[in-house]
Amino acid sequence: MKMRAQLFLGACALILAASVGSSLAADGGLPKLKEKKTYKVGFSQTESNNPWRLAETESVKQEAAKRGWQLVYTDAAGSAAKQVADVNSMIAQQVDVILLAPREEKPLVPAVMAAKKAGIPVILLDRRVDPVAKPGRDYLTFIGSDFVEEGKRAADWLAKATNGKATIIELEGTTGSSPANDRHAGFAEELKKYPDMKVVASQSGDFARDKGRQVAETLLQAHPDATAIYAHNDEMALGAIAALEAAGKKPGKDVTVVSIDGEKDGVQAIVDGKMGCSVECNPRLGAKAFAAIEAYAKGETIPEWIKSDDHLFDSSNAAANLASAY
Repeated sequence: MKMRAQLFLGACALILAASVGSSLAADGGLPKLKEKKTYKVGFSQTESNNPWRLAETESVKQEAAKRGWQLVYTDAAGSAAKQVADVNSMIAQQVDVILLAPREEKPLVPAVMAAKKAGIPVILLDRRVDPVAKPGRDYLTFIGSDFVEEGKRAADWLAKATNGKATIIELEGTTGSSPANDRHAGFAEELKKYPDMKVVASQSGDFARDKGRQVAETLLQAHPDATAIYAHNDEMALGAIAALEAAGKKPGKDVTVVSIDGEKDGVQAIVDGKMGCSVECNPRLGAKAFAAIEAYAKGETIPEWIKSDDHLFDSSNAAANLASAY
């Protein structure tokens, strides 16, 4: 009798597991996705306080509208805790796929794992999560730029512009985010080639223009001999330009400013001679994300990293690309 009861309970457990995990693939538990005409897609945006984020959101919304797919959109307003709650809400709404632009690396891992447990594939956009979560196992893929390479390209351009001699202030992005971590690492790695280029101060400006201005003002007061500013994004670079002008310095002449993103205001600053270069970080990821969803549903193999197509803007091409910048 006891054995029959155990067998019955075991069978029930198998049926329940099959029901709950019916969308899980055999290869490491990555959720499957049925091929359908339309999908209900969740998009968890980290914040909407700058042109880059607005351009990314618009590209996702446009692609959803183009395909006639339902989009469940949330804005975490710069809060990792809210973003975790946003993802949990999407899970409760039984979306088919979640597009996640993580605020920070570590805090968003539980959200990725919760979606996986619920049988919902996750695609990371523009930022990664902590490597404890693996692409192809815990989430489908990462779509975005090579942030380390961006930092290296900025360093190389600055080295050529300054003949390998510079006293540098670095404005870092959001602490704990993959772009900030990698753009710092790439820049630092490349500077090893140039012994006369030194970073004398580095502080987070949280990817924000006004915060970048405030931090730049403080660091310029502490290091008035700085000859270059490396900002992790154009918003902070533009804030730094304002700080330089307020201090009576001429950006582009007294201090060389290099940045990353390629937003319209940044490209305009290059045209105006106030910024040296901006390494593009393409925010228009919607088409790649929706194409990946469709391909995955068809059973195609999705690469663990779908790279963006990024350019570099300086005085040689800024004017020609200004109209198409975001």
